[in-house]
Amino acid sequence: MVELAGTWRFTALEGAQVDGSRRATPWLTFDGDGQVFGLAGVNRVRGTWRLDGDTLTFGPVVSTLMAGPPEAMTCEHQVLRLLGDPVEASAPDGDTLELSGVVQARLTRDPHAADQQV
Repeated sequence: MVELAGTWRFTALEGAQVDGSRRATPWLTFDGDGQVFGLAGVNRVRGTWRLDGDTLTFGPVVSTLMAGPPEAMTCEHQVLRLLGDPVEASAPDGDTLELSGVVQARLTRDPHAADQQV
């Protein structure tokens, strides 16, 4: 079973660039109580999550509504697509999270997240 609790930063996202000149890399924090929050690209997101076997489902997810540069908005659109439908989740080494659904993504565990302001 995949252990999701903690903060994960996107390292790859199908259809979008997650590094480079962008101001911030998208990230998600999974709380043990089924809450998820993070940054989709420009806007903050918050919602719920449930893991049933290897299927990760996000409940209602809300976000702030700011506009940003086209590259960041493309990234955000892909993150929101990913959060919109159930995905298959795997963690091959415990520090890498692979999500496969309408969009493919790879995230890495952020061991320093507790030290950072979010």
